[in-house]
Amino acid sequence: MGIVVGYVANPEGRAALQRAGEAAVRLGVPLVVVHSRRPGREADAEEAKQLEAVHEEVRGQLSAAGLGHEVRDVPDSEDPADDLITAAEESGASLIVIGLRRRTPVGKLILGASAQRILLDAPCPVLAVKPED
Repeated sequence: MGIVVGYVANPEGRAALQRAGEAAVRLGVPLVVVHSRRPGREADAEEAKQLEAVHEEVRGQLSAAGLGHEVRDVPDSEDPADDLITAAEESGASLIVIGLRRRTPVGKLILGASAQRILLDAPCPVLAVKPED
């Protein structure tokens, strides 16, 4: 059992990571951080630096609590939702944490395709978080 979190280097991703880390420490379970990138999109130096900083942040937080973690970088992701669902299935996760962005009034009529797919197809509960204002 553990927690899987989807991470991208934006406020939503950071909010999801923070909540997932807090939950992992509170529950005493390992954390799997999944970072998906579209095919053909190479990580630039800044993105690679941010991912490494996240890895260090996660490692420090979980190591201090005596918990394990894994960071999965998926460089040719066809579908980030698949990446999270697969990670949850493989790790026997008890929770998936995703970040949601604020939407315009029209955008509120639909949920992002990846978020909707994760909510519908996840093998475990899903926690959707928003960044602080």
